[in-house]
Amino acid sequence: MQINSPTQAPDLSKGVRDCGACQIRHRAVCARCEPDELARLDEIKYYRTYEAGQTVVWAGDRMDFVASVVTGVATLTQTMEDGRTQMVGLLLPSDFVGRPGRDIAPYNVIATTDLMMCCFRKKQFEALLGSTPHVSQRLLEMTLDELDAAREWMLLLGRKTAREKIASLLAIIARRDASLNLRPSRGRMVFDLALTREAMADYLGLTLETVSRQMSQLKRDAVIELEGKRRIIVPDFDRLIDEAGDDSDGGFLA
Repeated sequence: MQINSPTQAPDLSKGVRDCGACQIRHRAVCARCEPDELARLDEIKYYRTYEAGQTVVWAGDRMDFVASVVTGVATLTQTMEDGRTQMVGLLLPSDFVGRPGRDIAPYNVIATTDLMMCCFRKKQFEALLGSTPHVSQRLLEMTLDELDAAREWMLLLGRKTAREKIASLLAIIARRDASLNLRPSRGRMVFDLALTREAMADYLGLTLETVSRQMSQLKRDAVIELEGKRRIIVPDFDRLIDEAGDDSDGGFLA
């Protein structure tokens, strides 16, 4: 089985070919790069776009690229021998996909929304790491942040109530949106929730009915406001954090 070809959708990457103007530049693997390092990355980068629902790579396939998510959301899933599937992670804008030194993809990567990725040819990227210390340092930081987040997620899945799980997920997405847009994570916050209720249920280990009920209760208690199908308004972010059961600095890494 091979990696799916990118969709033939319009080229969403036209506005971000200049690394200096990229909307994820301050958070991505290239965040600490000097101009000469950016130029070297630019020589091996290309963009891929995927439609919502399209598989980027299947677990067990050879992955010949690494990438940063520029826009959109993807899920990481694992399928058991009996066919059961578990969502094990979310890929949000600026998250890194793939691992240098590992040729085989450990998870299915599936586009939840229309997705654009800034890709680097894997062998060339691996060769570049030895001579671009700022990329290596940032990649290590991102890997350690991912490890911390996974440990926090174990707590969420094992100990938190359904209401706390929903609030925690909303807080994570709100913080990431604020970080990408260089806004503070406090006070009133507005963001778009790309995940469907079904995807939230899969990720949080809840039923669809429980997710819908808890979202309605958070709305009824004025913790959140819903505008249309996707837009979430948080009147007071500190109150959402309280509902999530996190400490004063939020607990979860954004």
